[in-house]
Amino acid sequence: MSAPLLGQMMDVPLTVSSLIEHAARHHGSAQIVSRRIEGDIHRYTYRECEVRAKQLAQALMALNVAPGERVGTLAWNGYRHLEAYFGVTGFGAVCHTVNPRLFPEQIAWIVNHADDRYVLFDVTFAALVDALAPQCPNVRGWIALCDESHRPPMRTEVLCYETLLAAQDGNYAWPALDERSASNLCYTSGTTGNPKGALYTHRSSVLHAYGASLPDAMGLSARDAVLPVVPMFHVNAWGIPHAAPLTGAKLVLPGKDLDGKSLYELMEAEGVTASAGVPTVWLGLLAYMRGAGVHFSTLKRTVIGGSACPPAMLRSFEDDYAVQVVHAWGMTEMSPLGTLSRLNWEQSQRPREARQALLEKQGRVIFGVDMKIVGDDGGELPWDGATSGDLHVRGPWVIDRYYRQESGSPLVDGWFPTGDVATIDPDGFLHITDRSKDVIKSGGEWISSIDLENIAVAHPAIAEAACIACAHPRWTERPLIVAVKKPGAAVTRDELLTFFEGKVAKWWLPDDAVFVDELPHTATGKLQKLKLRERFRSYVLPTALAEAACPFDPAQDAAGAGNVASPGEKPLSMRD
Repeated sequence: MSAPLLGQMMDVPLTVSSLIEHAARHHGSAQIVSRRIEGDIHRYTYRECEVRAKQLAQALMALNVAPGERVGTLAWNGYRHLEAYFGVTGFGAVCHTVNPRLFPEQIAWIVNHADDRYVLFDVTFAALVDALAPQCPNVRGWIALCDESHRPPMRTEVLCYETLLAAQDGNYAWPALDERSASNLCYTSGTTGNPKGALYTHRSSVLHAYGASLPDAMGLSARDAVLPVVPMFHVNAWGIPHAAPLTGAKLVLPGKDLDGKSLYELMEAEGVTASAGVPTVWLGLLAYMRGAGVHFSTLKRTVIGGSACPPAMLRSFEDDYAVQVVHAWGMTEMSPLGTLSRLNWEQSQRPREARQALLEKQGRVIFGVDMKIVGDDGGELPWDGATSGDLHVRGPWVIDRYYRQESGSPLVDGWFPTGDVATIDPDGFLHITDRSKDVIKSGGEWISSIDLENIAVAHPAIAEAACIACAHPRWTERPLIVAVKKPGAAVTRDELLTFFEGKVAKWWLPDDAVFVDELPHTATGKLQKLKLRERFRSYVLPTALAEAACPFDPAQDAAGAGNVASPGEKPLSMRD
């Protein structure tokens, strides 16, 4: 066999530094606006950002940080954090964004596992750093993201970011790194066991930025002003700090104040056209806007992910405020984007109800990602929109193993098992029906907790809801709704349960509903169902009590869950 004919193109490595270099050279006057920890608004350009990122690279090298070593961050969305994205990675070190909302013990474990050499931190986390420093002996220094006048009084000896930068001239040329070398490190939420690290490459980060910017993804352009509400410590703010300089978009960084009023005022003041965040943040923004009677003047679209976007929220954004919602799905192991819900031309011509049904799903993959659903035997299942299976993915920005777990790969036949249960319809739209550990198995049949949560949140009196499984003597598991009422709203348990009737199969109907003041969330805003399951571990459903008082005869009910009327109809009559 003859050797393949090779192309004759330049071999230019895909590096993270090339993103800020491109923005500085070709979108140099585009603005980066930050609400600072100091309480004011900071405004500068991509051109100025690159110079300061180079100063940071010089400063870290002067501190003897070597290529491949990790530099951690404990910071909000701001311009200094953005400089770290490029200054740390630009000379070959690894930028490790750490979630400051985790428990101190978790943060210390993550910093030690990553073996961070230095940690940059916003001064709001001074007390946290004082608690962490004794637990992190391998950290050579802690760098406060401030100038000398704002250096906080601390027990820990710290360096001052602005002083370090002032000692450098920024006259530095980004080196041509191997594009497969490590650039960024992010850890999973760690809802079970210790968090796991996803170590991205320069190549994967640049390709992900390309994918995120596509018209049928986030659709960013130089005509946009984008505000990432999603924190920069949460999977690199979904790639926006990389995609914005790639496209030349104006970047608006909100700092620590993510309440509805603060977000709305910043969006209006800076002419924000696009945003992205998790549903819990948008709940607060929508509540503020309804109460204040205000509307958006520039915001056109927002990406909602992190957890399933309730259809009621999607409709409120689009019908009440003329803001397009792009429902998205991904995970830390995917850098994180996997799918986004955008219609093609043919789908956009369908009746409104059909269009809405598609948009409520998590969407189609963007180029670079492939997906499939598999059954218990590992065989691929059909894309019919009804058959559920375990979701597997692959692509150039999907991990092939976890950081410092070189002995074993999580891949199955070259695919990454996501832990999600999903359907895929003939249009290629993904619908996440549950996490594998959250799905409710009643009488051998699956019930989607996400679908039931979405119905609960559609009730006008419900602000947020979670659905978990409770033990049942007959059906093994039955659904329990745990809900939070909107302020001043009134709804009874029976009224909420009745609201489900006619919206799902009878055997899906929840057996009970309870109200709480608030639901537990992870540090990234996701519902923490593990804590709910622990809290309601001993909860006895009314239907379970009734079953114990009047047990069924297995000989007369050999069909189990096939008799789908039984688990829905009998409990309803008992509730009445």
